[in-house]
Amino acid sequence: MKTTDFDFYLPEELIAQTPLERRDGSRLLVLDKHTGATKHIHFYDLPSLLRPGDCLVLNDSRVLPARLIGHRLPGGGAVEVLLLIDRGNKTWECLVRPGRKMKPGTKVSFGDGALTAEVTEVLEGGNRLVRFDYEGIFLEKLEQLGKMPLPPYIKAELQDPERYQTVYSKEVGSAAAPTAGLHFTKDLLKQVADMGVHLAYVTLHVGLGTFRPVKEADILDHEMHSEYCMISAETAELINRTKREGGRVICVGTTSCRTIESWAAEDGTLKESAGWTNIFIYPGYRFKVLDCLITNFHLPESTLIMLVSALAGREHILSAYQEAVNLKYRFFSFGDAMFITDG
Repeated sequence: MKTTDFDFYLPEELIAQTPLERRDGSRLLVLDKHTGATKHIHFYDLPSLLRPGDCLVLNDSRVLPARLIGHRLPGGGAVEVLLLIDRGNKTWECLVRPGRKMKPGTKVSFGDGALTAEVTEVLEGGNRLVRFDYEGIFLEKLEQLGKMPLPPYIKAELQDPERYQTVYSKEVGSAAAPTAGLHFTKDLLKQVADMGVHLAYVTLHVGLGTFRPVKEADILDHEMHSEYCMISAETAELINRTKREGGRVICVGTTSCRTIESWAAEDGTLKESAGWTNIFIYPGYRFKVLDCLITNFHLPESTLIMLVSALAGREHILSAYQEAVNLKYRFFSFGDAMFITDG
């Protein structure tokens, strides 16, 4: 399979720059994974697609305000540091700008010295190890000084940082939001639970590798990024019970999908698990647990459009995407949603 097999034309004006005023007011394209048939409703209509005994699997990761703007010491120019992975001992793997000015030994100040840091190492690929120095609790410093690390295709300033968090976010650690969950409100979740749909929570801390383009011509040559994820014993049992009793496992977002598929046994059962995953799901993959998927619309030639193509078929996905373009759906993180169903 070639990377170009997953390309499609997307007019730039369809890339959503800001969230809708109403979270669940987005449009929802319903795609039958078997036939390719589509219908068009709104996200607040989701309960009409669910059945008692189904299980929604949601990623409760919370986005770090991981973008720090500071200046080099003493009295140097402006720099930007984006936290990626906590390496322990107050040290983070980071993206930095401008890279040529951020050599080992470079010292940086943020917030008039409330937080300082030093570049300790340049990693293969250009990321930096940065050791921070501060008094108190690091997450509190980030809440004070950090900004939301919005994807590169969003140019508009986000007025309310909570709109880049799901209403059920809890476990801090993501560099990007699990965006399929942004459509849910607390009222909608209650409505779904009241009708007998189970809510199961997993954690996958989304890395910026999720936005990394596939540069190799053959998708099998692509090196998939790693992300940390966890499944609790309670969630594992809830999903196992759903499958035993004939309910559907419906993942909210590709991150929830990758989490449960990473840890599933060959017979589709789950147990309490935690660790790094670099699972790469593309056409030909056999899903062990997932039945249906709620997801946003993804970038051309991305690993995520390959994942949804594995579930519904490349032709069905590209046809549905073309339909969404024709109907001027909103794309990517703050855009509209798709429900890939089993009919």
